[in-house]
Amino acid sequence: MFSRTSLHALRTLGYLAAHRERWVLAREIAEETGIPPNYLSKVLAQLRKRGFVVSQKGWGGGFRMKGTGAGTTISAVLETFDGRREKDACAFGLGRCDSDDPCPLHPHWEKVREEYERMLRTVTLRDLGGSGSAA
Repeated sequence: MFSRTSLHALRTLGYLAAHRERWVLAREIAEETGIPPNYLSKVLAQLRKRGFVVSQKGWGGGFRMKGTGAGTTISAVLETFDGRREKDACAFGLGRCDSDDPCPLHPHWEKVREEYERMLRTVTLRDLGGSGSAA
């Protein structure tokens, strides 16, 4: 459901949210999240460019969540990296389906999809970061 880049961005931001009191080295993020270092450097560059993180070079530097970024929702991050999700996407992959032209799974998926979208709009990066432990 998420692109690999979005998944890595969420994991990175969750880790930074859990450690927002200090600068975090990319090497630490890679080790703790399991994101390959080369991929992580690209994700961090995109996160910085899109305003989610700030970086500081030199001794004592690294990456930090920008401002009140811990209050950012999962949905906002996903839309930044993947664009707007197709809310009428068919769970069977049959293209769009709706009440007028439903797929066999539509009545069940519709309930799950509504709850899923609500979760994406309400869970924040702070929630992913927990109370200071590794995400």
